[in-house]
Amino acid sequence: DVFPDSNGTQPFGSGATCVYHYRDLQISNQTDETYQICIRIEDDDLVGEIRTDSTPYLKYRVYEQEHKMTHEYWGRYIRHNLIRRQIFDMDDNLVGDEYVCENHALMMYEPLISEKASQAGGLNCGE
Repeated sequence: DVFPDSNGTQPFGSGATCVYHYRDLQISNQTDETYQICIRIEDDDLVGEIRTDSTPYLKYRVYEQEHKMTHEYWGRYIRHNLIRRQIFDMDDNLVGDEYVCENHALMMYEPLISEKASQAGGLNCGE
């Protein structure tokens, strides 16, 4: 994938933009706890925290499975994956692994370097 954030650590489809250009991050707190979301910019990174005054008893790791890009007959690409989360207790023992959602997103850019561009020296790694 040639998109600038392709070396990121966040799985595709788990970010704030849910539906390209008209529906962004929406959060619903369905607990009895109070939470605060803090966001800041550090160098070139957007850094966020979720804070609470309650003692945490679980930790989560969000990850993707079955990531693939398909080139459709009509010429565009679709990116697919499953989002899951591992649940850990505070001693780092895995206590669960849950399905979160499935993504099938029309890509709004050309994801692959064309053979012509690579032969013409379109991208030179390490320079």
